[in-house]
Amino acid sequence: MARGRKFRPARRIPDSERSLFEQKLTGRYSRMLDRTDLLSLIRGGEDTHLEFKIRLVNTEKITAEIVALANSSGGAILFGVNDQRRVEGLDDPEQVEEQLIEICRNQIKPPILPRIDKVSFDNGTRIIVLQVDERRAPHQTPDHRYFIRIGSQKREADGAEIAALFARSRVAAIEDMPLVEAAIEDVDEALVWSYIRDLEGEAFREPSGFPTAAAMRDLKLAADYGASITPTLAGFLLFGRSAPVEKVLPQSHIMLTRFSGTDANSPVVERAEFAGNVTSLFDRSLQFIKRYADLWDARPPRASQQTEPVRPRANYPRDAVIEAMTNLLTHRDYSIIGLHSRVFVFDDRMEFINPCRTNGATKKSVEYGATSQQNPRLHRIFTSVEYGIEPARRGIPALRRAHYAFTRREPRISLLGDEFRLELYGV
Repeated sequence: MARGRKFRPARRIPDSERSLFEQKLTGRYSRMLDRTDLLSLIRGGEDTHLEFKIRLVNTEKITAEIVALANSSGGAILFGVNDQRRVEGLDDPEQVEEQLIEICRNQIKPPILPRIDKVSFDNGTRIIVLQVDERRAPHQTPDHRYFIRIGSQKREADGAEIAALFARSRVAAIEDMPLVEAAIEDVDEALVWSYIRDLEGEAFREPSGFPTAAAMRDLKLAADYGASITPTLAGFLLFGRSAPVEKVLPQSHIMLTRFSGTDANSPVVERAEFAGNVTSLFDRSLQFIKRYADLWDARPPRASQQTEPVRPRANYPRDAVIEAMTNLLTHRDYSIIGLHSRVFVFDDRMEFINPCRTNGATKKSVEYGATSQQNPRLHRIFTSVEYGIEPARRGIPALRRAHYAFTRREPRISLLGDEFRLELYGV
């Protein structure tokens, strides 16, 4: 690189070396960062966003270092600088640059789009500056492992940290997160192969040995992790055995309460908490609801409501209730920990409450069905005929139509903080 060349934009003079580096990475500023700024960073030493390498020798370790930086808000690796913060330089920066391009393009999943600069100093010493950001995180190494950076050290991410990576990702869906605490042995293999058999119909041929792990990976419901294949969040919710699901995904629990009255201050008749895969949650929750409400395909004749010796319990449109339960299970934001989905059954209505970030959605966009699905793979399989639940498959607009035809009232939809609320009225 020419002597006066600059390699990264910034905009204003920062008040510290660390803030200088953070500004440099985010690209929010336009003043050019020169070699003097680079030397200031080197003097500050390694930290969460900065790593020194005297040379590129072990590509496996360098790949993990790059992955860790990209999974930890981005950063830079300076090649040609030793751990004592001394600029030693590189013998062949062009070769190092080619190796780094190969690593970022072909060894990391998804590929990283780095910025690579060759920087020259007055004494002829040259170094490489590789910069990465977090725009396409989470990233993994060729052996399907996730790394993060804590201070100046990298380490392999645990289950909770992987979940956090997927939760803040702009490109990766939380439902595709590999559950490192789960195993294929925790999956109900009979349920998996029953689904595949129905999916393929007459074209189904019984495979040798029933390779469940490979089948789930082909369904995009399991992912490679290290040397094994691990269920994803969606795969585990759909096909996991209920006991392991309860242990690994405690946020999937559903709380149901029947109140004797019309508000939450009324006496509690029954309260239940259900855990397990979505099949179990759907069936048991619907059984709870049916204990306290009648579900109809069409509005019952008025006469049948007047001949009861005591006040009859409320009637609800079956399609609307099933759609509400489907929404509760498949559109929940499973990255939100500490909040459960809840169902409240009152004398005159039901409330379905779901932890779900709105991501800019409005009440009207929800009513129009114009929002993006939180867990599209989970929803598609759960609502498929082959999965066998036979829930409603038409979304919120159809729920509104069914509810209005039955009750002559609009259901109430509200978005508040990290919660979605749906109220269905009985007649």
